[in-house]
Amino acid sequence: MTAALNDLRGKLAVYLEPAEVDRIEAAYHFGAAAHDGQFRSSGEPYISHPLAVASTLSDWRLDAQALMAALLHDVMEDTAISKQEIAERFGKPTAELVDAVSKIGRLEGQSYEEAQAENFRKMLLAMARDVRVILIKLADRLHNIQTLGTFRPDKRRRVARETLDIYAPIANRLGLNTLSRDLQELSFQNAQPMRYRVLEKALRNARGNRREGVSRITETLRRQLPLMGIEAEVMGREKHIYSIYRKMREKHLTFSQVFDIYGFRILVKDQPSCYLALGALHSIYKPVPGKFKDYIAIPKANGYQSLHTTLIGPYGTPVEIQIRTHEMHHIAESGVASHWLYKDEQTLGEFQQKTHKWLQSLLELQSTSGTSSEFLEHVKVDLFPGEVFVFTPQGKIIGLPRGATAVDFAYAVHTDIGNRCVACRINGEPKPLRTELRNGDQVEIICAAHANPNPGWLSYVKSSRARSQIRHFLKSRQSDESADLGAHLLAQSLQGFGLGLEAIDEATWERFMRGSGTQSKKDVLTDIGLGKRLPAIVARRLASEHESAAGMDELPAEKRKPLGPIIIHGGEGVVVQLAKCCRPLPGDPIIGIVRKGQGLTVHTSDCRSIGHARHESDNWIEVEWDPASSGSYETSVRIVAENRRGALARMTAAIAAADSDILNLQIDADPDVCTTLQFTLLVNSRVHLARIMRSLRHLPEVVRISRTRD
Repeated sequence: MTAALNDLRGKLAVYLEPAEVDRIEAAYHFGAAAHDGQFRSSGEPYISHPLAVASTLSDWRLDAQALMAALLHDVMEDTAISKQEIAERFGKPTAELVDAVSKIGRLEGQSYEEAQAENFRKMLLAMARDVRVILIKLADRLHNIQTLGTFRPDKRRRVARETLDIYAPIANRLGLNTLSRDLQELSFQNAQPMRYRVLEKALRNARGNRREGVSRITETLRRQLPLMGIEAEVMGREKHIYSIYRKMREKHLTFSQVFDIYGFRILVKDQPSCYLALGALHSIYKPVPGKFKDYIAIPKANGYQSLHTTLIGPYGTPVEIQIRTHEMHHIAESGVASHWLYKDEQTLGEFQQKTHKWLQSLLELQSTSGTSSEFLEHVKVDLFPGEVFVFTPQGKIIGLPRGATAVDFAYAVHTDIGNRCVACRINGEPKPLRTELRNGDQVEIICAAHANPNPGWLSYVKSSRARSQIRHFLKSRQSDESADLGAHLLAQSLQGFGLGLEAIDEATWERFMRGSGTQSKKDVLTDIGLGKRLPAIVARRLASEHESAAGMDELPAEKRKPLGPIIIHGGEGVVVQLAKCCRPLPGDPIIGIVRKGQGLTVHTSDCRSIGHARHESDNWIEVEWDPASSGSYETSVRIVAENRRGALARMTAAIAAADSDILNLQIDADPDVCTTLQFTLLVNSRVHLARIMRSLRHLPEVVRISRTRD
């Protein structure tokens, strides 16, 4: 341990004051005493782990507070040392960092996945406040995965999978590309050891076959670039095994089909030289069309900048080349750690702003996510972005995940624009909101003041911001609507006991909630609206509490008031739903059923799909249409028609003349007999539908017409 400590002191002496180095050594001795008698699974003293974490951080030249926290990062979790004691000895900032990286104790009945999600949420939120938290955690994970060899295979696979899913993507998102590659490589080695060994052997064999080609390209570039007036450093590099494996899996290739195992990196003095070098390379070797990417003009989300091009090498094999400046190289390899490594470089400003913006977005995700698991799901989506860059009408660049739609774009611009968007124009042409965006698209969002997010958007949005904001809006709206519906249902049930909802005082509600384990009156009403509680049972308990408090006897059944029906207006929202199976229209006889977690669903009285549920009498609710109900409703009409020229045109004209829109049309044609057409229409009532069907029935080619159900 003495040699490792001396090595750490040597690294620290290069950039820290002697007094700070002494404080860090004091933290080491404090941690060693706290962990005395504790050993890692390898048999080494436990303090060897915090020492290795601190050594990694010293390579990034982190400050004294972070290094002391690294040496003490497990004392709160694994020993009796308190946060207060650390604060008194080493300062409050160090204690805060130690607390941030300490795991939360697993609660009774909580699954491993739930506990891990809660720990990730704590870590990521702490990271948003202080990026040093995640740097300590990443260094901790690096040493843990380097020393996994003594663990059981199942634990090795679990830790490796967790690293590939969370820690390596976070390192990549923060621009720590070297660390991200190391974590991926070690995780792949532990998660799938057989595949790793096979690919490692294949790569070893390929080195001999391709060594001559690599040497020839390197010599050519080193000789030709200076002749063209370009000072450049040329480096050959071999792709990592995990990177090769991922390419084979994504593109369904065999190892022999992966040609770009070797690549080249060219470092030049400034940005103009990057483009000069690109032109020079294209004059030496022919470029592969469509394989050029300019990450200098439009950097990646993690601040990465380079020119990428693929050339046809001397033996006809493709060769990938990256061109960047020395400063870009520092950021590409060290990312957010460049803040400590290269404090004097002006080029870090924009990168730091991007990182800060992403970290702040985590706080926004947290505020709109219900559970830790949901928050982690949103973060995972954000950690695997593609590279789609689109433009606002004003020319501002917006980066989005690959596969993102116009809805993702709207939420990226502003939450209110996302919530109110109704249509879009892409490159000046009207397009559906679900249209997938491509690099270089110019997107304009059209908003309406009274528009709201559509639950269907969740099936195609790609960005975590859009997904979390849509869910947050729908949950808030559903909660309010559920509470309103619950109040309506409860009021109806209380009528049977001769009470109005206003007659139930706060004291009665308090007694009910204590007995039922709920937190608030709104929670009870929301549960009723969502079908999680039966209004009749809640009404009976409330009436009983009310009557006992007032010294009254329960109202006899014959004196209870009959329950009135719930009035359906047609625009209730996400809690009151019109059934898709029978598509009820205003004017249809209807009935409602309350199901757990689904709220109230309205069916036509003759709907065949509800026959099996007739025995659930407690769940059935009497409902009626509001005579003044308005709005548009989907319905389907089936037409059997003779095959005549212009028949379809006459049908669509008749539908349009009756003030209806056609949403969909399916045609099953038989050229020898008749054609069957299935129209999905928008109508405002049963009477409106009857008028449409009457006008269609008068057409000479129509043989038969009927309203259809799913």
